[in-house]
Amino acid sequence: MNIGERIRNRRKELGLTQVKLSELADMAQQTLQKLESGKSQTTKKLDKLAEALSCTPEYLQFGVGELDNASIGPEIRNRLPLISWVQAGAWADIQEVSELEAEHFLCPVNCSDKSFILRVQGVSMEPKFQDGDLIFVDPEAACVHGSYVVARLDDDNQATFKQLIIEGGQKYLKALNPNWPDQLIPINGNCTLVGRVVFTGKSL
Repeated sequence: MNIGERIRNRRKELGLTQVKLSELADMAQQTLQKLESGKSQTTKKLDKLAEALSCTPEYLQFGVGELDNASIGPEIRNRLPLISWVQAGAWADIQEVSELEAEHFLCPVNCSDKSFILRVQGVSMEPKFQDGDLIFVDPEAACVHGSYVVARLDDDNQATFKQLIIEGGQKYLKALNPNWPDQLIPINGNCTLVGRVVFTGKSL
């Protein structure tokens, strides 16, 4: 299910109309209609919607966690900015976005305050990561063999998203797509590992 389906199903479980839920969440009914129909995938009223539906924001956005606010574990309230995009293929320019202007998403896993989100473009990491997926990157998480990482060229504003392979003291960036022409890219001191992917939001 996507966020709209979870909102609609939970609203019906509680016997609420769209009009009533929009009033409880202090949002326009038209906005709620767009969410439930799938025309919109995000809303600034997520916390209020969750409160009105007696569930957590994480449940609505990702389908994880308990429905009942009273029975959930430790609260995870990290709101991370979608600050740029990275090409999951060849090296590509990063498009910088002001954090104040960036769209924010809740991260349902523990991560550092420096974490951020990128939207994947390209097919080199398929089938595990699809074009349009959101990857949550933590610069303070350890990048070890097998980690999915974002790497950035030291002398340029370019980055890529790959799996980190460490063999015999040598580091490589690996594409998961078996049909990708450059399966392994050696790291020879020409790039920096920006951070490790700690969560993925699937594209809809």
